[in-house]
Amino acid sequence: MEQGKEKSAPPVYQPKHPYPAKKELLTNKRKLEDVLSVTFSEECSALITNSLPKKEKDPRGFIIPFMTGGLIDKKALTDLGKSINLMPYKIFQKLGLEELKPTLMTLQLADSSIKQPHGIIEDALLKVDKFIFPVDFVILDINNIVEVPLILGKPFLAACKALIDVKDGRMAL
Repeated sequence: MEQGKEKSAPPVYQPKHPYPAKKELLTNKRKLEDVLSVTFSEECSALITNSLPKKEKDPRGFIIPFMTGGLIDKKALTDLGKSINLMPYKIFQKLGLEELKPTLMTLQLADSSIKQPHGIIEDALLKVDKFIFPVDFVILDINNIVEVPLILGKPFLAACKALIDVKDGRMAL
């Protein structure tokens, strides 16, 4: 060590402030309201203030009368959430329709079970009121056939250009 020079300590590390806006707030003593201003949309404001409109019940589907083959004056469920049209295998057998087209499709039901359809029939004629529509059906083994033997989904509703008023529960074909 040289004479006359003393060893000095290194400067103390001063980390940078991680949030400069907060530092400015603290040093300038400005009000927080002046710095932060957030505007919420109408929907967000309604959520925050618990002023949401009353929830309507979910109609999901409409019952319509139909006729096909030997089935006369039956009812079908039109379901806004389905992307296929379903027909129980027993109904398919009663109608004596053409052979099924094989499919590798699997269907997952609401209870998380997986079903393998028997096949698909294409362009089955379905009469609704005075109109006849060609409809493709997925044929599925359904044990409990209730009053509604067919489930008609979005493909049918699109093919017949259905106008649906979900709030009033009306459908025009």
